[in-house]
Amino acid sequence: MKLLVSPKDMEEAKAVIRGNADIVDVKNPKEGSLGANFPWIIKSIKELVEKEKGDGVKISAAIGNFDYKPGTASLAALGAASAGAEYIKVGLFKIKTRQEAIDLLTGVVKAVKDFAPTKKVVSAFYSDYKRINSISPFEIAEIGKEVDIDVAMVDTGIKDGRTTLEFLSEEELETFVSESKALGLETAIAGSLTFDDIPALKEIKTDIIGVRGMVCGGNREDRVREELVRDLKRMVAE
Repeated sequence: MKLLVSPKDMEEAKAVIRGNADIVDVKNPKEGSLGANFPWIIKSIKELVEKEKGDGVKISAAIGNFDYKPGTASLAALGAASAGAEYIKVGLFKIKTRQEAIDLLTGVVKAVKDFAPTKKVVSAFYSDYKRINSISPFEIAEIGKEVDIDVAMVDTGIKDGRTTLEFLSEEELETFVSESKALGLETAIAGSLTFDDIPALKEIKTDIIGVRGMVCGGNREDRVREELVRDLKRMVAE
């Protein structure tokens, strides 16, 4: 299981790298659960990772929580890819139907893959989809047949301390993971996770876990702490 940690600036990125995370996920928490950061921040963090870790650590970038704006999402995805991100994460926050999701993701995939075929598109669904009136994560089986995404993710749309495991049971998450893997996709689970959630996530057998608040001491508005990243990495690797 790989560890993805989301810094918001260069200093936090240093803590993430020194804590031995597998994926450095650049985001801007002020703009939501998948808030986009500036392209020059992505570029600078990419250069830092290459200097410190070479090819051993990957760069991810969130491009936003989207409603039905395929053109806007595609342009944002191209910007993140050209700035150096290897995983481009798009949130289906206000996407309500399967066709809207397919349209938006088709545009994002084309923008990213035409630029660099080896880069990966992450489609982020939301465990609290009912309270934000968003598309269900369990549409992944049909959406994944129609569009060439690489990673299926579940996150929380509203960051109020409630975790993904409060909205979806372990059995439901296992279904999401198994249906995604049946399509040949990698899987990722995020959403206000805690250290206590790690054993369950190992049982669910997701490929990636995504965190921020956990390694900020519980408050995602605080700073990422190197020692907590290291502790989490150790737990994930056991």
